[in-house]
Parts: sequence; structure tokens; C-alpha cells
Amino acid sequence: MRPEPLPLRPLTVGELLDASVGLARSAAPVLLPFAFVLAVLEQLALTPLRLAYFGDASPLPAFEDLFGEPWLVIAIGAGTETLIIALLGGFAGRAAAHGTTHLRPSVGSLIRGSRMWLVVPVALLAGAITMVLTLVAPGWLIGYPLLGLVVPVLVIDRLGLFPSFWRGFRLGTRLAGRGASIRLLGYIAWFTARFGFGLGVLAATSFGQSFGLPEFGPIVVVAAFTLVNTIAYPALACLDAVLHVETRMRTEGLDIALARATSQGRLETTSLVVNR
Repeated sequence: MRPEPLPLRPLTVGELLDASVGLARSAAPVLLPFAFVLAVLEQLALTPLRLAYFGDASPLPAFEDLFGEPWLVIAIGAGTETLIIALLGGFAGRAAAHGTTHLRPSVGSLIRGSRMWLVVPVALLAGAITMVLTLVAPGWLIGYPLLGLVVPVLVIDRLGLFPSFWRGFRLGTRLAGRGASIRLLGYIAWFTARFGFGLGVLAATSFGQSFGLPEFGPIVVVAAFTLVNTIAYPALACLDAVLHVETRMRTEGLDIALARATSQGRLETTSLVVNR
């Protein structure tokens, strides 16, 4: 597996988004299978709730159906998204460490280095926090952006469970919250793409029904969202990893430290570890 080299310099927003897609592509043999399984499980969990509250299995409920008790489904969906992105962040963080040091990883090294035994509880807690905050509609705008760099800290910086939460929060709020803002921007970009894709599929199925085809609209839309989420979730996890490394270059001189390690012939993924 060839890693996507990450530039050892501060990046623009567009370069960060491009780098995240490149990293997701290079780590696709690990990320995509896990993302697909998690996206399927997410739809299996949410579809009964949509049927109960919206009377429709489609992830695209009518706008007027969102308020009141049905908002709980939206909050649970926000929590599961955060949970899945955090879980994939374990592999994305390891891939980013290899991409930053230009070292070629194997599938086994990405899985072994993901620290999944620590990522899982962090992901569960992040998903629960996001879900609870989303119950108060503006709360998602706080929870989702600020929790994104916790898993990269855990995997790339190799810190412990509780220090990772504090350091991830601090990194996300540095430079007037630049990291949190870019994470939010990345989510909105992918949400727009997913929503547009879902509307397109729904329109296509409705068009097919006009020619007498069976009414499989909701089922097709659920399947379409499963597939597009399989792509979007790894990209968002990789954005977190790339953003973490780039923030450290901007604020901690990580690029200088890596250049020094390269000149001394001792550049390894451990060169990114934070000793504190």
C-alpha cells in the first residue's frame, strides 16, 4: 500500500480537503470495508426509528416532520455519524502518520497501529456527547466540530485516553477555532453532496414509477445513502487526521521537527509522538 504523501507545510482549506481525499484513497483497502459495514449497521439501526417517527424508511423525511419528538431520530443519527467517523479515525490517523513520514504502510500495520482498544471508547463517548447536544438543535454546531481531533491525538500523538480529549479540544480551538471551523466546513461539503445524491436517486425512482416500475423509492434511497456514506465517512475521518497534522505544523513547528529527523536519518512514525 502506497501512502499519500502529506505536504510538510501549512495548507490552505482547499489543500486540506484535497489531501483528505487523497489520504482516504490511499488507505481505501482498510477504510472502505470497515466504512461499508458501519454504514450498513447505521441504516439497520435508524430505519426502524424512521418508520416509527416519520412513517417512511427514507433518510430524507419531509421538513415538517422533523420537529418535536421526531428530532430524537435526527439526534441519534448525528451521534451515529460521529461514532463512525471517530472509529474510522483510528485507521485514518495511522495512515496520516505514514503519509507525513512518507513511509509505506501495510494493511496490518494500519490496523495494528490504530489503537482501536482506545479509539472505541472515545468514539462511543464522542457519539453520545454529540447526540445529547444535538437534542438542543444548535448544540450539534458545538459538539461535532470540537470533538474531531481527539482520535488523531490518540493515534498520531500516542497520548492516553483523558489527555487526548483535552489536547484534541485545544488543537481544535487554536487560531480562533480554525480546526473546528474547517471540520464543520468539510462536513457541510460532504452533507451537501450526500443530500444532493439522495435527492437525485429519489427523483430517479419517482420517474421510474411513472413508467410503471415497482415502488422501491425508500429502499433505493437507503441503499444509495449507505453507499455514499461508505465514501463520505472515510473522507471526513481523513480530514480530521490531516487537519490534526497541519495544525501541529502551524502551531507547534512539527514540520521543522520532521525535517530535522529526516536530515538525521531517523524519520519514523514515532517522530510524531508527543512526549508529555
